[in-house]
Amino acid sequence: RTVLDHVSFIAYPGDTIAIVGPTGSGKSTILRSIYMDVDVSKGKILFDRYDTTKVKKREIPYLRRDIGMIFQDYKLLEDRTVFDNVALPLQISGYKSSLIEDKVFSMLGKVSLADKENYLPSKLSGGERQRISIARALIREPKLILADEPTGNLDPNVSDEILDLLDLFTESGSAVLMSTHNFTLIKPRKKRFIELSE
Repeated sequence: RTVLDHVSFIAYPGDTIAIVGPTGSGKSTILRSIYMDVDVSKGKILFDRYDTTKVKKREIPYLRRDIGMIFQDYKLLEDRTVFDNVALPLQISGYKSSLIEDKVFSMLGKVSLADKENYLPSKLSGGERQRISIARALIREPKLILADEPTGNLDPNVSDEILDLLDLFTESGSAVLMSTHNFTLIKPRKKRFIELSE
């Protein structure tokens, strides 16, 4: 069946756009399409210098280097420390060890977890796990941050902290696309939103 139809929008550097709608309305599908995890049957998605209808399979990892993906279920590696989870994207990209250490500790400071670098994810709260997921997604300073229900499993106070963190990174020029079914959480922040209906 058609999940998304006549969806068209532009996100600029520094934008935060909330994609709202009930479960099953296509919020995650939009994010996964931009990330090229789902193919679109019509239309196209333009990101930076890429047109997803023309991107070759071997180019997808390069497109994804400029996108930070934050998952509702964190997707942390449970057998690796907080430090190793956050460092992983830099290690894959071939950064030198000394630079990795500097960048990881700087990022852990930004998400207020500098004292947890040797912890395993299982020893962290839900809010801490989400902050580690955010730190990992943002460690390469992406142009676009895709956040799939980043506050879905968290209490309201922690959810506000997560949104404050995302705001911090839009100030440095990243754009944020965030899916959520919780409109009351984002309404007071007066962010641009797109509502998916039917």
